[in-house]
Amino acid sequence: MGILNITPDSFHGQSRYETVESATKEAIAMAENGADWIDVGGESTRPGSRAVPPREEEARVVPVIKSIRDELPDIGISVDTRRSTVASASLQAGADMINDVSSLGDSGMAGVIVEYDCPVCLMHMKGIPENMQENPRYSDVVSEVRKSLADSTSKLNILGVDNSRIIVDPGVGFGKLLQHNLSLLSSGREVLPEEDMGLMWGVSRKSMFADLLGRDSTEDRLAGSLGVASKARSYGVDIIRVHDVAEHEDLFSTINSLR
Repeated sequence: MGILNITPDSFHGQSRYETVESATKEAIAMAENGADWIDVGGESTRPGSRAVPPREEEARVVPVIKSIRDELPDIGISVDTRRSTVASASLQAGADMINDVSSLGDSGMAGVIVEYDCPVCLMHMKGIPENMQENPRYSDVVSEVRKSLADSTSKLNILGVDNSRIIVDPGVGFGKLLQHNLSLLSSGREVLPEEDMGLMWGVSRKSMFADLLGRDSTEDRLAGSLGVASKARSYGVDIIRVHDVAEHEDLFSTINSLR
């Protein structure tokens, strides 16, 4: 899954696109380089970021989604949003899936998922972006994250959403310290509320590599990102969300050639 940020403030500068034309051009390049999904986001949720008004977020992502759908009719398009109104408008514009980092924090999101019968990724986040990295604590991070995700996924099950339509993301860097991130990644599919759900990892160029490797600049975190990605298959990951599609495609092609 290639990351496409229609924002001025996402943490990795090279992932930001300010025009429909530049975003669409990058989406085409991602598809040519092996992406199965393009994840379009109009609000940064990096640590310390502030919320974007829903109308502004919608105005950022909807034209881009329409343009990508016109140019790439067969690509999977995911909208990275916490807002049910933005999700609904994006699905109408041609998106296929919702990537909800708030895990149904918007009370209307479950209804949108049911109405459009679309797959959804629910991510665990402790707190909100403004405060999530202020000394997060867990007794057992894997079991607590699994329990939180189970609370959200059960709401969808009650509404008739099948587990095959649900993907979960442990939320690396979202209210976690390095040891929490490493525990969650090492747990693989143990974090799933139910085994028949999908698992997504989003670790690309995140601050865990500043803590782990001393790489303060996002420009210097590709090797760490690829290192984690190299373990994705053995840990049962279904989708890996990345900034650098071509490099990850090369990684997976090389690994596959050695299997």
